[in-house]
Amino acid sequence: MSGREFFTTRTVAEALAGFRPAHRTAVERVPLAAALRRVPATEVRAPSALPGFVRSTVDGFAVRAADTYGASEGLPGYLDLLGAVRMGAPPGTAVVPGGCVAIPTGGALPEGADAVVMVEYTAETMPGTIEVTRPVAPGGGVVRADEDVAAGGALVPAGRPLRAPDLGLLAAAGVTSLAVHARPRVAIISTGDEVVPPGTAEPAPGQVRDATASALAAMVTDAGGLPVVAGIVPDEPGVLEKRLEEVLPDADLVVVSAGSSVGARDETAGAVAAVGEIWCHGLAIKPGKPTLLAECGGIPVIGLPGNPLSALVVFGQVGTPLLWRTAGCASPPPRPGTRARLSRDVASAAGRLDVVQVTVRDGVAEPLFGPSALLSVLTRADGYLIVPEPATGLDRGIDVDVTLYR
Repeated sequence: MSGREFFTTRTVAEALAGFRPAHRTAVERVPLAAALRRVPATEVRAPSALPGFVRSTVDGFAVRAADTYGASEGLPGYLDLLGAVRMGAPPGTAVVPGGCVAIPTGGALPEGADAVVMVEYTAETMPGTIEVTRPVAPGGGVVRADEDVAAGGALVPAGRPLRAPDLGLLAAAGVTSLAVHARPRVAIISTGDEVVPPGTAEPAPGQVRDATASALAAMVTDAGGLPVVAGIVPDEPGVLEKRLEEVLPDADLVVVSAGSSVGARDETAGAVAAVGEIWCHGLAIKPGKPTLLAECGGIPVIGLPGNPLSALVVFGQVGTPLLWRTAGCASPPPRPGTRARLSRDVASAAGRLDVVQVTVRDGVAEPLFGPSALLSVLTRADGYLIVPEPATGLDRGIDVDVTLYR
């Protein structure tokens, strides 16, 4: 690094597409009950077909579809009631021409039947005789034995965080454990002579409690990682380099809070360059330009701005996707969002991505502005909108996409 200036400045899109360290977390086997939001290391396939037998999707009567053709309210058909299917048991009665078997939703289709007439379109006109007022086609009211998943078919893909329905499908297939990527261990290092632990009762004049590390740890946890708060290092040459060497062997991602700017006290770039390779120093984003991305011994390292709001915004835009990728996720899961009408003009500069905090009330997005040192801007926000790089601003009254905080 020569001089105190930004170099290799990239757009956020370039960073997400181009900064792709190969490091992935180890693979471990976990029980199904602990697999929510974990990322499967390999595709999981069905050992057998699901649901495994032909079953009814409605309450009604199992029939031969041909026996119902032409049935209507004015000219109903009549079938002999041959028996009933019990839930959880194989059918004990076959369906013969001119007959039917009562069947509940989920019941196994009897031999000889190829459809189920809904109970709403039937009536028992006399004991043992069922009146049918609507025809049913073959396959109506039933699911095939392999309609959910065929034997050997994919239950869940690799590289996508597991959701609650995924766990249900795995359970239905008898999968009680699976191989997933371990949760990424994210080492969080705070820097600055002025930074003191949150528990400091009376900070001296000029000192600030370390708010960013706690917020970053929460963001890491929310994204499925394991935060490791690695303490505060002073602005002294060599100290940050030593701390990096200490945390790198056990980390899957390292985040350095503050020290990535270009001031005389900012040590991150020099320390990172001493133990690894800097991919870029400076992102075309507001807030958060003085961001550093690097790879040290195969481990991705993010150097964040010192201002808390900037640090958290940048970690959300770049750090969270990188964390998910480290955990084996092909692309980060989508965040909740909404459409809202912008309440006022928002200025921007072409070539820079602007992240604007907003409140959302009754479908209206109200921008929140304030210095990047103020965390209260984030705590008051319901979410944020993006002004893309090519734009020079957004006009009052347009509809915008707002990404919501959970």
